[in-house]
Amino acid sequence: MTTKTDYLESLRLEWRRFGRTGAARHSARRLAENHPDLSLDSQGDLCDVVALLESRGGRSVLERAAIVRALLQEASDPYVHRTLLQTLLPGVVSVCRQLRFGEGIIDDPSETLAMAISLLSELLVDWAGQSRQYAAPDLLSALRGRLRRSLLKEKEARLSISHYDQVERAAHESSPLLTRLESLRGGEHDRLARLTYARVFEGRSLRELAANDHSAPVSLQSELQLFALRYLL
Repeated sequence: MTTKTDYLESLRLEWRRFGRTGAARHSARRLAENHPDLSLDSQGDLCDVVALLESRGGRSVLERAAIVRALLQEASDPYVHRTLLQTLLPGVVSVCRQLRFGEGIIDDPSETLAMAISLLSELLVDWAGQSRQYAAPDLLSALRGRLRRSLLKEKEARLSISHYDQVERAAHESSPLLTRLESLRGGEHDRLARLTYARVFEGRSLRELAANDHSAPVSLQSELQLFALRYLL
């Protein structure tokens, strides 16, 4: 779990800079003005708002829930969006833990965490402006569903790639797969078609292909899996 911890620490370091910018102070003032009942006037910036939401922040559970509700209402502001994301990070880790960090599907737990954070960010865009009394648990429950579906799709894609990897080249010289790859050559998917051909029919390793493609093996693997799922199955 070292990679996961380092990833979270990077987000925290980024937040400490992001949450104290001039724009973050402006967003904090606007949040306080739009929700005077929350008594946020004394919070100088968005880092202060996040600190207020911690168990040692001096607010009750109900008061913290009301602040998260307000953050979701204002989440169309990119600074408030990032504030809410930062606030929910412990919950994101909990969701990943419930799904065992994609064990058996994703090799590196940090990749599952990155996927979860990305899905939560998308969810905040979809739900921005909504008023939910239990915003935090609602968001994390929805995230769990989205992450579970994404992991299942990832599993299907990996099984598809694995199936192609296990078949001998000679048996596929005139296969529908080869025909489909040839039809995609020269178009917008030429790069992935060529890489898939090299992986399946030439037996070249993912690491070798990634080095020649100037990409990370994990990222390239994900690209190939999505490509197979969308265009080859």
